[in-house]
Amino acid sequence: MKENKWMRLLAYVTGLVNQDLLLQNEYLAAENRILRAHLPTRLCLSDPERSTLAEIGKRLGRQVLARVACVAKPETILAWYRKLIARKFDGSRHRRYPGRPRIEPKLEALIVQMAKENSGCRVRKSLEEEELMTS
Repeated sequence: MKENKWMRLLAYVTGLVNQDLLLQNEYLAAENRILRAHLPTRLCLSDPERSTLAEIGKRLGRQVLARVACVAKPETILAWYRKLIARKFDGSRHRRYPGRPRIEPKLEALIVQMAKENSGCRVRKSLEEEELMTS
């Protein structure tokens, strides 16, 4: 019997929270419609803004997007999502780039120091030439 009372109370509180969220959503949708009427016809969105809309749009689905989305068509938003996923899993993080790997800064400093100390070394001459070129 006590469990039944708790269930009723929980259902009542949950219903109030859901109703409050629905009212907030309705207000925000109306506010967005009014503000959009004052904006120019086309908005320029940045890449982070597109990816944010794409992630949320994917979770909403095409049918809900058709009712809600006003910035772009649902097909466009879902295409942004496909491009986002394609970019995320294109493997560029794991690619090795061409060229010789860099040496440690300590080793580089040691080589430069040795070249400066040894005046008869050819390396010193090339370092001096390089300094003249960069100056």
